[in-house]
Amino acid sequence: MTATTVSQRVPARQATTRGRRQVDWRTRYFNWFCVSVLLVFAAIWVIPLIWAADTSLKPDGEIAVNPTTWWSSHFTFAAYRTVLGVGNIQTWYLNSFVISLLAATLSIIVCSMAGFALARTRFRWQRALFALTAVGLLIPSQVLIVPLFKEFNAVHLLNTYWVQVLPAIVTPPIAVFIFYTFFNGIPNELAESAHMDGAGWFHIYRKIYMPLTRPAISAVFIFTFVWKWNDFLWPLLTMTNPRTMTLPVGLSQVSSDYGIQYAEIMASAVLGALPLLVVFLLFQRRIVEGVSTTGLK
Repeated sequence: MTATTVSQRVPARQATTRGRRQVDWRTRYFNWFCVSVLLVFAAIWVIPLIWAADTSLKPDGEIAVNPTTWWSSHFTFAAYRTVLGVGNIQTWYLNSFVISLLAATLSIIVCSMAGFALARTRFRWQRALFALTAVGLLIPSQVLIVPLFKEFNAVHLLNTYWVQVLPAIVTPPIAVFIFYTFFNGIPNELAESAHMDGAGWFHIYRKIYMPLTRPAISAVFIFTFVWKWNDFLWPLLTMTNPRTMTLPVGLSQVSSDYGIQYAEIMASAVLGALPLLVVFLLFQRRIVEGVSTTGLK
């Protein structure tokens, strides 16, 4: 009986080992495939950036002769000196930073309050308000340009920071849904316990819920900051004074003066993207954590 039992167990173990090997090979092939896809997409995004930086360091004469070559006999920073010497680029950097910072900060305050009210409080017409917020996701922001322009022109806020900051506070409804989703994931017992201790809704929001939503705050802040930094159409229409222009608008005005001088155009593009690259390198952990925690796609 013992010999028979052992002889029956050996083929079973061998079959299990073969099954594990097959699973291991499938897992390895799948991992290799995923890595290959990621490398392809990384190359699609990185190669144009490297090419722009490389082109900005080459003389215009060499670019005109062979624009696709990666190497130059003498690299130079002349294009950067030209761009930095023309216009008010330091002022444009400051304007973009202040506008993006104010927009991101106020967006967190307003959208977190709205998300908390929709997730944790009960009031009349709550579902209708939630449905209206959801409809806002389907409306392109370009549709609101004409009425917003007329409103800000009527109150004489054109060529000011507020014409950029105020629409950015309520324009992205996705921020409300990020906070709404995150607040729904927090146990309701925390709010009930605070209510029993006599805390009001604002105290619960400020002292209990907001400290627990740091990943959502990081995600909303970073994405709003990047969005406002890259925003071009609305600042182009409302910022006509060179002293109040943002960096994308100012660099577009400078680049249009260069004609076919590709080195200066690429230098402008690199200077415009450089702050965002620094932000990503410094806060990439926060970005990944915010996206994975809030479910933002």
